[in-house]
Amino acid sequence: RQQLPDGISLLIRPIRPEDALIEREFVRHLSTESKYLRFMHALTDLTPEMLARFTQIDYDREMALIALVKQDEQDIEIGVARYVINADGVSCEFAIVVADEWRHRGIAGRLMDKLLESARDKGLALMEGSVLANNKEMITFCKSMEFVVEPDTEDPHLVRVRKKL
Repeated sequence: RQQLPDGISLLIRPIRPEDALIEREFVRHLSTESKYLRFMHALTDLTPEMLARFTQIDYDREMALIALVKQDEQDIEIGVARYVINADGVSCEFAIVVADEWRHRGIAGRLMDKLLESARDKGLALMEGSVLANNKEMITFCKSMEFVVEPDTEDPHLVRVRKKL
């Protein structure tokens, strides 16, 4: 567990199959805009197939880390960061989202630090992602994490972000 500046205890750990309910609740409580920025399309709820894919991961090919806080003795998911190893075996695609009410508290940076560490430990050389070009907050975050940000050559609505590990 880590302490946030306001004293709240934060736990970051790999997601597990038994986290399906808290993962579903986490996504349900994201704002419409946050869901769109993360999934790049309108989404109201996770399908059972999506929920299984997000929580029953193959640790040889991917990693998903969740950020948890305790509320009323229950673990509440407030963020998730994940990567999937690309077919080349040396790079990975990442995604990250933090609950709307928990933003601007350093949680995304802590999640990303742990995700980068996991990817390096796995022997990966590059982490990359696609970000909607109008997602200024995510682009600013990626720059703060020393990702290179470039226009996507195939889709003008996207930017590509990448970081050597």
